[in-house]
Amino acid sequence: MINELNAISKYQPLLQPMQSQVEKKEEVQDTKFSDTMKNFLDEVNTSQVESNELAESFVKGEDVDLHDVTIAAQKAKTSFQLLLELRNKGLDLYREVLRMQV
Repeated sequence: MINELNAISKYQPLLQPMQSQVEKKEEVQDTKFSDTMKNFLDEVNTSQVESNELAESFVKGEDVDLHDVTIAAQKAKTSFQLLLELRNKGLDLYREVLRMQV
């Protein structure tokens, strides 16, 4: 019996990180959907601004690589397309809820 207790206590340090991960997941679940969407909007806006700044710098002849400009433009385009799809799905969901009969 004592040997079994010693065996369990030897694994106790391994269980503590798992418990802290569970606590972190509980903290993450407290975020609101509106906050998540606002953060995503801010990230899309930031990527758009960075893309525009890189393109302007390239046009002005500053030391900017062309591949950095194209990568930033594609990243901004992709994130904006994702944002539009999320908006469209949200509108579809809203319209579907309006059509529901109570």
